[in-house]
Amino acid sequence: MGKNILVQRRGRGFFIFRAPTHRRLHPTGYNSVDGHSTGYVRDLLHEVARGAPLARLVVGSNANVFVPAPGNIKSLGRIPEGTMICNIELRPGDGGTLARSSGSFALVVSHTPAGTELRMPSGRTIHLNDRCRAMIGVVAGAGRTEKPFLKAGPKWFLQKSRGRKWPVVKGQAMIAASHPHGGGRHKHAGKPTTVGRDTPPGRKVGNIAARQTGRAKRRSAR
Repeated sequence: MGKNILVQRRGRGFFIFRAPTHRRLHPTGYNSVDGHSTGYVRDLLHEVARGAPLARLVVGSNANVFVPAPGNIKSLGRIPEGTMICNIELRPGDGGTLARSSGSFALVVSHTPAGTELRMPSGRTIHLNDRCRAMIGVVAGAGRTEKPFLKAGPKWFLQKSRGRKWPVVKGQAMIAASHPHGGGRHKHAGKPTTVGRDTPPGRKVGNIAARQTGRAKRRSAR
């Protein structure tokens, strides 16, 4: 009896494919914090697969709130222009979804009738509702991605904590039983590497529903 190819084994539910979500501490955000609450930082914690340290706040009647950065929480309409903010709500009350990775922040550009204008970490400018809340400051852990891994072990543990398959090997280097592009003596696919969008899972590898592959053809102007 044959075995499933690697493409089919992905996501079967085996422990080698699962992200260790049971080790996560708590969902981050400040949904339970109103605009007039005060609190203090109880502890700084590390959570698996999170680059920034996690702060546990005690707000109001001993309610624990977990946030990835320190700072005051205010509505965008009350934050002065030129302020660096993070953990921004996309819609009022969603708990914060933007600028949450380590070292990231957005900049309050101006207050307009269309809403508060923000410059995101990507450089894009967006307008959000003035009632959306944000945290003043920059997420901790800046420069984390600048440190090289140096060895394969730390890289492997990072990918394992996020439930990712690593290292990634090209299909042409595998045997025919492990990948549709495997087998063959000269390490080439031996068949078209472009497949349709409705291809069965066992064959859905390579360039999926690609409009074009290779170098673009020159088109003469008419």
